[in-house]
Amino acid sequence: MNMREMVKVIGIGIGLTISSMSVQSATEQDRQDVSIIDIAGHQVPVAKGGLYDRFRSNPPLSVILQEAPDIDLSWFEGIQKTKVDAGFETYSPNFYYQNSRITAVYTADLDRLKALMPAKVLESIQPLQIWPGRGMVALTAYAYHYCDNDSYNEIALSIITSKPGNSSWGPFTLMGQSMSKDYSGYVLKLPVDTELARVRGVVGYNLPKWLTQINYSQTDKTIRFEIFDSETGKMDLAIQGEKLEDLSSNEEFVTNSFTNVDAQGRLISGYAVSRQLSHGSTMDDDAIKLTLSDGSFSEYIRSLDLGEMVKYEYVPDFQSALYTPKPLQ
Repeated sequence: MNMREMVKVIGIGIGLTISSMSVQSATEQDRQDVSIIDIAGHQVPVAKGGLYDRFRSNPPLSVILQEAPDIDLSWFEGIQKTKVDAGFETYSPNFYYQNSRITAVYTADLDRLKALMPAKVLESIQPLQIWPGRGMVALTAYAYHYCDNDSYNEIALSIITSKPGNSSWGPFTLMGQSMSKDYSGYVLKLPVDTELARVRGVVGYNLPKWLTQINYSQTDKTIRFEIFDSETGKMDLAIQGEKLEDLSSNEEFVTNSFTNVDAQGRLISGYAVSRQLSHGSTMDDDAIKLTLSDGSFSEYIRSLDLGEMVKYEYVPDFQSALYTPKPLQ
């Protein structure tokens, strides 16, 4: 059992509060390789001596350069971190130094999407209507290989929306966001596979995160994520994307914003800026394979009445800076 797997075992055991057997399955040596830290009253296992254990989201870039000399850190050198209170003391933005993702954009039932958004959020943003009765959702699988929070996997299911305070003009708004590479959304589901990622996301961002097993693998032609049901332990859904050829290596910056309600009932908005170093896209349906089961996440996705795939993106190399949310004016 390597350190990453061991932290997951202990984290799932603590996060679900039901699996002392999982905690006990780790060897004494494994336990010595894990630190338990307090984040807003949550006891969170992290890799002992890892980035988060040592620096709490504020590692010097000189340390990153020493530990990962092949990573280009030039972009991060121009970004200033600031200390913030996000329900716990942290630094914003959070840096993600080396990552991969695949994204599939589908049409979905517009009325269902509106019903899933809180009324207060709908006062500020609206799902984009691509044609009558149909909105859009983005399903993204992230592999964060090296970041301020060590490493973890995450699956994001989000409604594509207008920007706060702006009217929605359907496909015209989408075209504008696509041209500016500045997207807005409302996050529906966000499973992660470390307790550190779960607690920080729930406490600091009020995002719908839960802890479960996510398996990441790849071949020379595909990249695959398997998400397991946190209640049954069975595989819930699988997302397998094609490794597209003829990728662009032109540096591209993409902003993704989200709006939701914080624990105090206030509208808040946060965003991430990504520096895409290798990327490609297609409208070919065969580029992505979504396998659903009878698990809870799969059933939730079915309830959206997914239709045509609008776009598939393969981004094998990107960096990101995630900013803590602020109240909307």
